[in-house]
Amino acid sequence: MNYLQIILITLVSMIHIYIVYLETALWTTQKGMKIFGIKDKQFAEQTKVMAANQGLYNGFLAAGLIWSLFSTKIDVALFFLICVSIAGAFGAYSTKKIIILYIQTLPATIGILSIILF
Repeated sequence: MNYLQIILITLVSMIHIYIVYLETALWTTQKGMKIFGIKDKQFAEQTKVMAANQGLYNGFLAAGLIWSLFSTKIDVALFFLICVSIAGAFGAYSTKKIIILYIQTLPATIGILSIILF
């Protein structure tokens, strides 16, 4: 792995660690509700288990990316970056929030390109 790849993989993993925190710890707080566009506190309370489950999956993505850094296995990094990119694209499509493409999909896709092209 070259330095650019390491930086991009680290960035994507840090983004997902933050998403885990948002979905597991902040989902029902004002900050979490604002970030996710939730206007109803009752809805946030009713969906907090679902959000924590979603957070767990994001944690697995981060863990896989971190594992790829320590194992220096480029194929593992590529697999998890592709997973993140697909999850981000689906999240943007299903929620109709284009910001997900910029926060999740774009960094992962740049990471994929850095692996394929370099």
